[in-house]
Amino acid sequence: MTQIKFGTSGWRAILCDDFTLNNVRAVSRAIADYLVQEGIAAQGVVIGYDARFMGKDFARETASVLAAAGVPSFLCDRDTPTPVIAHELLRRKAAGAINFTASHNPYHYNGIKFSPSWGGPALPETTSDIEVRANALQSKEVAVMDIEKAKEKNLYSEIDPRPAYFATMKKLIDFDAIAASGLRIAVNPLFGAGRGYLDTLLENAAVPIVTINTHVDPYFGGEPPEPAEAHIADFIKLVKEDDRIGLGLATDGDADRFGIVDMDGSYIEPNYILALLLDYMIRRKGLSGDAARSVATSHLIDAVAQHHQVKVLETPVGFKFIGEYISEGKILIGGEESAGMTVRGHVPEKDGILACLLVAEMVAVEKKSLKELLADLYARVGEIYTRRINIRLSAELEQALPAKLANPPTQIKGRTITDIVRIDGNKFLFADGSWLLFRKSGTEPVVRLYAEAGSEKALEEMISAGKDFILG
Repeated sequence: MTQIKFGTSGWRAILCDDFTLNNVRAVSRAIADYLVQEGIAAQGVVIGYDARFMGKDFARETASVLAAAGVPSFLCDRDTPTPVIAHELLRRKAAGAINFTASHNPYHYNGIKFSPSWGGPALPETTSDIEVRANALQSKEVAVMDIEKAKEKNLYSEIDPRPAYFATMKKLIDFDAIAASGLRIAVNPLFGAGRGYLDTLLENAAVPIVTINTHVDPYFGGEPPEPAEAHIADFIKLVKEDDRIGLGLATDGDADRFGIVDMDGSYIEPNYILALLLDYMIRRKGLSGDAARSVATSHLIDAVAQHHQVKVLETPVGFKFIGEYISEGKILIGGEESAGMTVRGHVPEKDGILACLLVAEMVAVEKKSLKELLADLYARVGEIYTRRINIRLSAELEQALPAKLANPPTQIKGRTITDIVRIDGNKFLFADGSWLLFRKSGTEPVVRLYAEAGSEKALEEMISAGKDFILG
């Protein structure tokens, strides 16, 4: 029997293999028992799901398990973005939220993401507790209650979380500025839960938009629902070939991640978007506060922060750590290179819809393309280039890797290592500000190599040096 294991953002597994109704019941009951132990179960649980196969079926089954445990639930009336579920959790002051999503994973995956009452992704101590309970329940029959009976007992109701979320977006985003700019925007929800959110918010503000991939398709058009350059060729082509479009905005399967395409069809890496938004929020919106980024995220954010005399807090990979800072009011903006972002005054969870809208506002207000804005930023804080690649390992190299990382050389390709950060993986810092980060995948023989340098040529040299270190 395969163990249920929560990763950086919940438990994910292949449908009909490990992701089964029996395991869903076990995890649901484990969460119910955890909330009962915490003494907050009576506050109820928000349940949501994305556009994957059987999402609503799994969600209703969870509601029946919670009802049998005496825990009220509020089920979203359609597939719903992860940040919207988090927003509803906080608005209702519920005990937690259970979200059926595998985010940007391929169509044959599904997952359960649990958010505690503070609204962010559950921290390791919480998921460890739930894991132990769920694995103990795998071989047992979990009690359920008929949904109609649960309704009669006020243990089940269906809700529409859109109006409240839309109201919050109108407070955070200057839609008038976007509309007044005449900017025409292309929107791509990748067949996912973001349909009817980003596009509708812009349409309601009288912003001209062009949409693509807005119908339900649990296969996500044959690509993983990830708005990365490799998976949105149709969208890039649309923006590039339509001269009327000034910006392309995409969200992933559960709309917690963003993908941005400039007016000429150029894909803009999330690292650069995060730095641009930090600069925009301080310089043009007049906001103040520190920033947080994961250890794998670009130091261009640090350069912007230094320029504006604010601090940067570095976290392990996993948005829960950034979410905790947002929840505590410690930062203005937090983000990860994997296209996660949120801001102060909003949910302590990744929000791809918010990120896209902030980019639209920035482009509208600045009246410049993203490439022009990035060039302006480089002129003020210096040029920084960054990239991530995956390196597949042989069995021999995988076995040797821990010792190699534990005892690194003092130099790599003639560059002296000035410091090593080990909060998540091994990050080698060099005197000129460049760095390499090595993170081993927990599920496959792959090392994720992150590299950063002050020029594109130097970046290529850093990537080459990183590959040689791992493979040599």
